[in-house]
Amino acid sequence: MAPVTADNIEAAIAVKVRPDQERFVSPVVRSLAEAYVHPTTAWPRLVLDGDRPVGFLMAFLDIDWDGEGVDFRSGLWRLNVASDAQGRGVGRFAVESVATEIRHRGGTKMYVTWEPGEDGPEGFYRRLGFRLTGEKSEGETVGVLDLTPVPS
Repeated sequence: MAPVTADNIEAAIAVKVRPDQERFVSPVVRSLAEAYVHPTTAWPRLVLDGDRPVGFLMAFLDIDWDGEGVDFRSGLWRLNVASDAQGRGVGRFAVESVATEIRHRGGTKMYVTWEPGEDGPEGFYRRLGFRLTGEKSEGETVGVLDLTPVPS
């Protein structure tokens, strides 16, 4: 995994999900634009298999969830796995990488939102242990995963 830089931005933008998944996730270029306007909370990363780009993730770290300075959360904002790399553990690796980063920052919970719908990503996240919070965020379902603390 690597930060998105001037040297690999084109490779990041080229990561495309399957056409039937496009309605469930924003394209990488939109995520990078959002990272640009949220530089202190967005954590964009290119997922690599050796030198080959196989995915893109963007985490949110310590965002003011309620807008009132009371509920700060961290989690997975976006996950795009290249169509030809799906089913090989890339998504699981990406989620585990974000969980590791959150743990290292002292977090104990990891949040994710997803677009509801048949053939959407809910099953994937539920299999990884995310549970529903009962919340919606901008029409998306909110899930949470309890993280075990980093051993001291």
